[in-house]
Amino acid sequence: MNKSTALLASLSLALLAACGQKDSAAPAASPAPAAAPAPAPVAENTVGKSVFGKTCALCHAAGVAGAPKPGDKADWAPRIAQGNDVLLKHATEGFTGAKGQMPARGGSPALTDDEIKAAVAYMVDQSR
Repeated sequence: MNKSTALLASLSLALLAACGQKDSAAPAASPAPAAAPAPAPVAENTVGKSVFGKTCALCHAAGVAGAPKPGDKADWAPRIAQGNDVLLKHATEGFTGAKGQMPARGGSPALTDDEIKAAVAYMVDQSR
């Protein structure tokens, strides 16, 4: 082996040996930023789900009298676009329109305003 090949081989070995060593003069690498915490799960609307199951589902689950079925985005989209106040007014006071009817308080006068709000929110959340 000639001198230049031996010198090149020696330098290569020296560089390779140095690769695994820490250089005390080099600044320490900053730690990687911590991952953002996972978003908190959305609280389940248990009141709305319960009211839906006991009252609203009688019509909305089967589409009785034009009632939009929860999860039917095409049927709910124009209703949701009217805004929450309109949805609550129709659910509370009742409504008769081209697509069907909604009895006041879902046909259950015992429902409170908060229960109606929760049920409307539940159905809207299922349909976005």
